[in-house]
Amino acid sequence: MSKTALFIQHQRLAPPAMLGDAFAEAGYDNELLLVDEAAANIEFPDPRGFDVIIPLGATLPAYEPALLQTWVGAEMTMLREADRAGVPVLGVCFGGQLLAQAHGGTVSRSDRPEIGWYIIESDDPGLVPEGPWFQWHYDKWTNPPGAAEIARNGNAVQAFVLRRSLAVQFHPELDSDLLAVWLQHHPEPSLDGVPLDVARLRHQTKTEQDAAAERVRRLVSGFLNYAHCQR
Repeated sequence: MSKTALFIQHQRLAPPAMLGDAFAEAGYDNELLLVDEAAANIEFPDPRGFDVIIPLGATLPAYEPALLQTWVGAEMTMLREADRAGVPVLGVCFGGQLLAQAHGGTVSRSDRPEIGWYIIESDDPGLVPEGPWFQWHYDKWTNPPGAAEIARNGNAVQAFVLRRSLAVQFHPELDSDLLAVWLQHHPEPSLDGVPLDVARLRHQTKTEQDAAAERVRRLVSGFLNYAHCQR
């Protein structure tokens, strides 16, 4: 029997990319729900119809009160329903922040945002390899009650597990093509007002891409093994 992974894509600029490839290689049929971020309400599917759910990134502030009254709140309801039904969730960046917030954690502006490739400290490299992983975020979460923090760096919590779910703050899907798209829309990224060296960012991404693809496969394999063991 085939297995189905539902990717929730919150913006057209944030597709599954390498993460979708890794799930396909693991034997999953990928379905994509593209959210219209301007919509007030979106009807999310029953999570029990899928074997795994992957909410992806976005440039939106998960904690914005007005957004919580729209589809963002509805998606968090779906994530809680998935948890009750035992459906594994892999939350990526904004998706990880929604996962944290849905289960009682908080999301707020980070004192130390991250853009670029960062090493993380992982308590379980078989589940979350230490990287380097690509980051592009200005917000951070606090872990929800009952969650176990399993990765971090000096800037932010980078991963937690909660029952059958895993949240990661970084972008495992990022490849050179996706970075090019992001840089088209954010041509002069900066941290603390200091412009980043875009040429260096492109070069690092091209250099890391093959190794990053292998890390993504290990992340997906580790996540699926972990979720299976939590039954």
